[in-house]
Amino acid sequence: MSSTFKSNDTAIVDILKNIENGQIQLPDFQRGWVWDDHRIKALIASISNAYPVGALMFLEFSENGEIRFKYRPFTGANAADSPEILVLDGQQRMTSIFNSLYSRKPVQTRTEKNKEIQRYYYLDIEKSLNSTTDRVDAVISVPEDKIIRTNFGRDIELDVSTREKEFANKMFPLNIVYDSVECMMWMSEYQKFYNYDPLIFQDYIEFNKEVLVPIQTYKVPVITLGKNTPKDAVCQVFENVNTGGVSLTVFELVTATFAADNFELRKDWEERMKKMIDLSALSYANQDQALLKVVSSSDFLTAITLLDRYYVRKNGGEAISCKKRDVLKLTLEKYQKYSEDLMEGFIQAANFLKEQRIFTARDLPYSTQLIPLSVMFTVLKSKAQDSTVKQKISSWYWCGVFGEMYGGANETRFATDVSGMMEWIDGGKEPDTVQRAYFQPTRLLSLQSRLSAAYKGVNALILKKGCLDFITGSSMDFTTFLDESTDIHHIFPRKYCEDNKLEKRKWNSVVNKTPLFAKTNRGIGGSAPSKYSQKIIIDNRVTEKNLNNYLETHLISIEDLKNDNFEEYFIKRAKSLLNLISVAMDKPISNLDGEDVVEAFGKALI
Repeated sequence: MSSTFKSNDTAIVDILKNIENGQIQLPDFQRGWVWDDHRIKALIASISNAYPVGALMFLEFSENGEIRFKYRPFTGANAADSPEILVLDGQQRMTSIFNSLYSRKPVQTRTEKNKEIQRYYYLDIEKSLNSTTDRVDAVISVPEDKIIRTNFGRDIELDVSTREKEFANKMFPLNIVYDSVECMMWMSEYQKFYNYDPLIFQDYIEFNKEVLVPIQTYKVPVITLGKNTPKDAVCQVFENVNTGGVSLTVFELVTATFAADNFELRKDWEERMKKMIDLSALSYANQDQALLKVVSSSDFLTAITLLDRYYVRKNGGEAISCKKRDVLKLTLEKYQKYSEDLMEGFIQAANFLKEQRIFTARDLPYSTQLIPLSVMFTVLKSKAQDSTVKQKISSWYWCGVFGEMYGGANETRFATDVSGMMEWIDGGKEPDTVQRAYFQPTRLLSLQSRLSAAYKGVNALILKKGCLDFITGSSMDFTTFLDESTDIHHIFPRKYCEDNKLEKRKWNSVVNKTPLFAKTNRGIGGSAPSKYSQKIIIDNRVTEKNLNNYLETHLISIEDLKNDNFEEYFIKRAKSLLNLISVAMDKPISNLDGEDVVEAFGKALI
């Protein structure tokens, strides 16, 4: 197999010339130039010392090649023609070098506190030749007028605003360092300014040899990818070599590809995302908690690819796949064909989740499960509202949650589940997720926090069953969920459990938790259930009958709660929750009398 790249050391002056004439440019997915003044000076110092500054990664480019990215010139360059090379890694370094050492314009940079400034860069000749001075201290940046002022602008510390003042201060302008003619003229005038003083001449010769020549002859390692390199390889290589801290997403690559056809993918996505957030939020005031706020731009492209490949497969084409390489093959035509329908599919998926009593992004078990779910609603359209079909979607969804099937790499499962669900709805066998899903009863004990998808799932099922607030008796639905700051809280309060040295694995598990309004939870405090239940009756004028009714909606044994009988209450509620999970998955829970269950709970759960 032939190599897909070549590498060699390249003179930086040649790279700078090609940046200037446009032969080397940037793919449009590259972020803007962000280096500050201090980093530029440190880079210049490294080059002047002939220290390595890292390799560059190039990509051969052709307007007619396999990879069609929109491109743009480097900051400070005025290239008008199409490039031969795109820079994948090294943008920040090369932009800094180009602007500070090659361009004659002031460098648009920033202070370390992110204030925008304009600077020219000089080398202090005497400091450069002083072996006790760190080279970076010899690199001097000056404002656009080339005058450094102190004391709030009243005093002049350094003035290099004319050529003569550069000579007087022995400051060499770095933006002529790669112009051999300009360098010779500057040296000649510099000698003349000092009346050809032999000591000055000797210092300049030393400065030229030890500082300027290393800059002028500096080379960098360059790895160049061939023009036939696949897009997914470009993406992977960028992720491997990029040192800027910002990874290259599939969305960025597709954006650059579509931009070559004058389509602004980012703008289109942002408009769609706004609509999705608006229509999935419980209210306009709570858009930051909207269900679909978790959908990323790459998720949307993955879903479109999944949808497209489903239709291709349905018409006798190749197998469904939505891995990164498949998304990168997505065409603008297909995006425009499916994006509107898919957006509606996501909105319908959010409505379905609200019916399951999953109201906010924070309470969503798996954001990844939204991808196949939205595609299912897109394909099914109005058919998804048929009771039998919706029941199958519900069963699949909860099997995914309680079978904890969507926690890792999921592209293969997306494809398997979409095709499997469509077959099942048409009378075929159950999809893989439904077949393989299994909930181990002892898992209830390890569900200790909302980091777990199954933990969030249990909370949603309790809400879906119709639980009522302990004090107000209000249902926890669309209208009250956010307004009352509803969250999952302990039934036997934490303080009570700790004071009575109950087993934390039990009292802090989801079995001992339930959704409550924030005000109600504060009213319960840390008291024993027998005490806070009486307090609710007395302080809030709630009848005992009504309170019992409210408690029962949370699958709580009233007798055991009011007698503070934690162990019996815990067993009964565990059984009730397992029944809820079984109904949601439409599958029986097995091993209820297994040895591990008896050991964990103290008795069987049958």
